[in-house]
Amino acid sequence: MDKLIIQGNTCLQGEIWASGSKNAALPILAAVLLCQGATTITNLPQLQDVTTSIELLGALGVEVSVNEHHRVEVDARRLSSLTAPYDLVRKMRASILVLGPMLSRWGEANVSFPGGCAIGSRPVDIHLQGLRAMGAKIVIEDGFIRATSSGRLVGCNISMHTVSVGATENLMMAAALAQGTTVLENAAREPEILDLANCLNGWGAQVTGAGTRRVIIEGVESMPGGFHRVMPDRIEIATYLAAAAATRGRVRVTGADPATLTAVLAKFGETGASIDFGEDWIELDTQGRRPLAVNLTTAPYPGFPTDMQAQLTAVNAIADGIGVVTETIFENRLMQVQELRRMGADIVVDGNSARVQGVARLQGAQVMASDLRASASLVIAGMVADGQTCVDEIFHIDRGYECIEEKLHQLGAQIKRIQN
Repeated sequence: MDKLIIQGNTCLQGEIWASGSKNAALPILAAVLLCQGATTITNLPQLQDVTTSIELLGALGVEVSVNEHHRVEVDARRLSSLTAPYDLVRKMRASILVLGPMLSRWGEANVSFPGGCAIGSRPVDIHLQGLRAMGAKIVIEDGFIRATSSGRLVGCNISMHTVSVGATENLMMAAALAQGTTVLENAAREPEILDLANCLNGWGAQVTGAGTRRVIIEGVESMPGGFHRVMPDRIEIATYLAAAAATRGRVRVTGADPATLTAVLAKFGETGASIDFGEDWIELDTQGRRPLAVNLTTAPYPGFPTDMQAQLTAVNAIADGIGVVTETIFENRLMQVQELRRMGADIVVDGNSARVQGVARLQGAQVMASDLRASASLVIAGMVADGQTCVDEIFHIDRGYECIEEKLHQLGAQIKRIQN
């Protein structure tokens, strides 16, 4: 198992380019199952989750060609299987996103229950309730979701009892080829939802309202396919800005979209850092100052994203003052706290909140990544700490950060990957 070795006392300085968004790329790859013609996707990040998605498409019989420039050519006109197998689906929760498009286009889908990071309950009941409302017959047996439809799915009004990014994406794709109009109420508003809607519309769908609580999909008989460029990864961008804040550095990320990070940039401003941005870049400059502790509560977009909670916890760990971090999205997403304590962080957890008393110095240690974003928080802590930090189980970080050691090295970090 690979590990990262980090020498601490680093001050990050410089400029890097943003990768394509993992959370946008995964539903867009699933959406190719709706198309009757060839599709081209560019700016795909080179990540394990993207590789798994491409392998899953291949297992279904989709023809996929990938080049070294993050460009994928896909032809899903013929499938050899309508079953998404356990061996692939168990690696990644986003695999459930093939359910809606495969059912809508082919009238049948068999998808193993998905896996992914163990950060808490993420039930698929909202996905299934919506598909049933559109006329699908669904049974659960042998660890599989088995869905069928006699003819086209039928558009309807679906009010989701909980805001769910995955369910919004799955039902939006299923509705694209349904008969009539589908209205999704209480839809997720994340920028990745809007990117998927733009992709679907570019490929022949009719989706309006994406980015609001009410998304309307006018079903079409067929989608020819086409071209789409994946949006930049706002969580990757914010992670490198958090690393700059923690290390008292200055980092500019180009290829970014500041409009997708309003809540996060506001919180970085509270740390005392100077934030500047243009149309496609963001810069954070601490001017060498220790960050101030901040309070934060995670919330669905446009609130503070749960995917940045662990990284800001790491910043608070070495900040001046006390910051209270409250996690409202996932019940097990404070798992990084135990490992940060091993490095000398002063953190007390009470339910879904963590009280973080900033300390002057952290100490390098051997720590273990428990999930994707917790991994990033440990890397940030390692760059601040005295001495050497070894982060084990970094297959988690490879699921969501493209070439993380190379980008950090470009910013001046002393970090290397060790292959066991």
